[in-house]
Amino acid sequence: MTAPDPRLARLLDKQDCVELVHKLARAIDRCDADLVREVFHPDATDDHGGFKGTAADFVPWVMEVLKGMRRTQHMIGNVLVEIDGDQAQGEAYFIAHHVLPGDGGDRFMVAAGRYLDRFERRHGVWKIAHRHAVYDWSTSAGASDIWDRANSPGYVFGDRGTSDASYSHFARTARAA
Repeated sequence: MTAPDPRLARLLDKQDCVELVHKLARAIDRCDADLVREVFHPDATDDHGGFKGTAADFVPWVMEVLKGMRRTQHMIGNVLVEIDGDQAQGEAYFIAHHVLPGDGGDRFMVAAGRYLDRFERRHGVWKIAHRHAVYDWSTSAGASDIWDRANSPGYVFGDRGTSDASYSHFARTARAA
């Protein structure tokens, strides 16, 4: 019998960490406070510049910030994770799109940067122990959403919260398991 390949174990650990980064972006865009909480260890911390504190306090803070936005979409790329036993360091690039209401009409704001995450595996489960958002650039312009959302039969538009189509989509997988 051959010993398991340590590269496979490292790859699986990295994948667990990468999924946490993606799941947190999804949770923010769907305004899903429970899902945000799920990716952090109970004693985790967060530094978003305008917020520095516990992850438990970050959740209501970010949900309040999101109430002031019509839509958001965080794109994650260039994810690097380095595993060291039950700890890991990660860097994930982000481009975050925001539609902000304004007096002269909606504004489209894009912020880009990187998330520097510290992951820890506790009791066999990887979660985020600390997140630090580093900002590289941003831009803003008038929003120009060309879809007539009220009069577009057959189109499914994204929605904040669990009424978004992705929740029923993933529920099918859970029911099948």
